[in-house]
Amino acid sequence: QTQLLGVLLAAASNFLISVSLNIQKCAHLRLARQTEPKPYYMSKLWWCGITLLGLGEVGNFTAYGFAPVSLVAPLGCVAVIGSAFISVLFLKKTMRAADILGGTLTVTGTYLLVTFSPNAPQELTARRVQNYLVSWPFLVYSILEIIIFCILLYFYKRKAAKHIVVLLMMVALLASLTVIAVKAVASMVTLSAKGKMQLTYPVFYIMIVLMATSCAFQVKFLNEAMHLYEATAIVPINFAFFTTSAIISGVIFYREFQSAPLLSMFMFLFGCLLSFLGVFVIARNKKEEHLQIPFIDCGHIPGQKLTGKIQPDSHSSCYGTLNNEDDLVRSQN
Repeated sequence: QTQLLGVLLAAASNFLISVSLNIQKCAHLRLARQTEPKPYYMSKLWWCGITLLGLGEVGNFTAYGFAPVSLVAPLGCVAVIGSAFISVLFLKKTMRAADILGGTLTVTGTYLLVTFSPNAPQELTARRVQNYLVSWPFLVYSILEIIIFCILLYFYKRKAAKHIVVLLMMVALLASLTVIAVKAVASMVTLSAKGKMQLTYPVFYIMIVLMATSCAFQVKFLNEAMHLYEATAIVPINFAFFTTSAIISGVIFYREFQSAPLLSMFMFLFGCLLSFLGVFVIARNKKEEHLQIPFIDCGHIPGQKLTGKIQPDSHSSCYGTLNNEDDLVRSQN
């Protein structure tokens, strides 16, 4: 019953997050259509979306206190599938066949995840977290993760390798630490609320610092990826990397599959694969809606062909200037 509560809380929280994101997008589009656009923080609709986002994140955090990490993390697919269907209502987008197929695959995968999820220890005390921190599997895992992260960071800083896989791999490595810390903090807070005080142990505050630090750097690299690449490419890859890293950290740190049968492990991984495939199908070939940026049409320019560019591409180096401007000036002279 406790694990089922965590599953329902995680699913509802991720659905609430998808609703909040679509409300915020709707608020931005409404403000862009106004003759005198106001700042987005002046919109009541935008603040409504932010409030729902905060509630969803709090619910997602609380879910880690009731359910295993390897079960809560894959349920993030609810936000992806929810966003695809809610955008039809809020943003008046058309329902695609890919959305229906991807939704079916994701729902099937989620059902397998919940059915064959591992049975982790119910009470995660501070002493148990301390023992997990000094266990040799986690120490080996931490050393390997630090080495891989340093290699990726070297290519990112020195070689300017800002490929989407490099950026999202660093996000996933940091996310594994974030998930470990969030699970520990949420479990200790839950036990303290039940009367078993865990907040007096130093490991509780160590986990809070680890959670805040890893989350801050995770957001930094994710924003860098969002700046360089389209969200339709980032969402499925980030979901797959994040879920994989969360499951690995749950297996190594919290030993969630320690006594699970081989069939349950296979079906659980098959459910993850279906969820990944469903998210990729939903995001594949999905066009993003961009706000229209107005510009002044100067009409026909002497010395320029009608088929030539009047307004250059905003990403080109000649944005704001005329093509072959020097030749045009010489011809006019």
